[in-house]
Amino acid sequence: MVRALQRGLVTKRPWGRFTTYIANGDSVTAKILVVNPGQRLSLQCHSKRSERWICLEGEALVEINGRKRILRPTQEAKVPVGAKHRLGAGPLGTKVLEIAQGIFNEDDIVRLEDDYSRV
Repeated sequence: MVRALQRGLVTKRPWGRFTTYIANGDSVTAKILVVNPGQRLSLQCHSKRSERWICLEGEALVEINGRKRILRPTQEAKVPVGAKHRLGAGPLGTKVLEIAQGIFNEDDIVRLEDDYSRV
């Protein structure tokens, strides 16, 4: 049962920004990611959570365990626990809803490749 919803903590990154919404008492966290045109997140994996990405605007360039595809609005992709994954934006940028299930902690990110020298 959701007891409270933490509202809109905005975090800036070199590729864009994200807003985090945490349902306290549950193991679900939602984020709205805004990826600037032509930018992408690091190739990464998590050991404590899975993710589901739903494209809200633009084109999302998705890579999961080496498989690449494009998501358009309303299309989605599932990222299993431990999968190597990356999200990027097409030429107009993208907005993606990310729903993480499991233990959510930004310290759970293992960066494998990064365009911004954060590995």
